[in-house]
Amino acid sequence: MIVIVDYGMGNVRSLSNAFEYLGYDTEISRDPAAFAAADRLVLPGVGAFGDAIGLLRSLDLEGPLNDQVLGQGKPVLGICLGMQLMASVSHEHGTHKGLGWFDADVMPMISTPEAKVPQVGWNQLQICGEEWLFKGLPAKGNDVYFVHSFHMVCKDQNDVIATTDHAQTVTAAVAHGNIVATQFHPEKSQDNGLQILQNWMDREF
Repeated sequence: MIVIVDYGMGNVRSLSNAFEYLGYDTEISRDPAAFAAADRLVLPGVGAFGDAIGLLRSLDLEGPLNDQVLGQGKPVLGICLGMQLMASVSHEHGTHKGLGWFDADVMPMISTPEAKVPQVGWNQLQICGEEWLFKGLPAKGNDVYFVHSFHMVCKDQNDVIATTDHAQTVTAAVAHGNIVATQFHPEKSQDNGLQILQNWMDREF
């Protein structure tokens, strides 16, 4: 069972539909008992960092998530803002302490006439670390769908497994043990996104 964490700021239904299309059972929940019973967790997110981390904490979900992910080593997939929440700190509209699962800062992206912010749309991946998450993607045409104005800057570059270019090098995916996250939206990335979700499900952590 995949439990998609429902704290009020995520594309939970589209994610659930994507996993169910691949043949997996999902549950959308904010119940810590469901987190404990799950085989895998997904932390989604759309919106502002401060609002999202505030909701997680107001719902008393930070502790149960830490218990499952850090304590039990349960596989977790962060998506978009869900990935950013895993950083140590965000500088989006102030300074906000994150979950701290990655030693990283969330910083504003550079905007240019050729590469405006927010980055909205398809962009190609440059795979720079472990390749298992991207197995089966075409060497050319591995584009995925992004919607974001801030990006994760990892202090340990070994955590970065893919980047993309948008006026600068932007972290597109990270992985550290049982914790994996993508800045892009697999559930909006058509066949490439479904392949990435399947690769995550196939991975033994």
